[in-house]
Amino acid sequence: MAWFRRRPRSVGALGRPVDQADLEHLTQFFRSRRGVEGFIEPQTTVTETTLLLVAHDGEWTRRRIQSPEVARRFAQKLSMPIYDIKLLGYPQRMRDYNERRKRRPD
Repeated sequence: MAWFRRRPRSVGALGRPVDQADLEHLTQFFRSRRGVEGFIEPQTTVTETTLLLVAHDGEWTRRRIQSPEVARRFAQKLSMPIYDIKLLGYPQRMRDYNERRKRRPD
């Protein structure tokens, strides 16, 4: 039966390969905002490992990444602080940003 076949590590939960465009998006976000910190979100049964970037004002973006080790190397290359979301949780400024966006009239 093919139900329990393992997926290759380079393929995301939706069957898309993790590509350079994801890293480029994260790099552009980091360079265009100030106070950006990274948070590694672990792989789940539904999603691959992701890297969440949160700016000083709470604006955020998230992209799939191959592994926590790749996320750490990426952050080190940019001299960006990086944390494990399981240990610290989501930053309050991100929650505040989401609340402000909910209240904003469209």
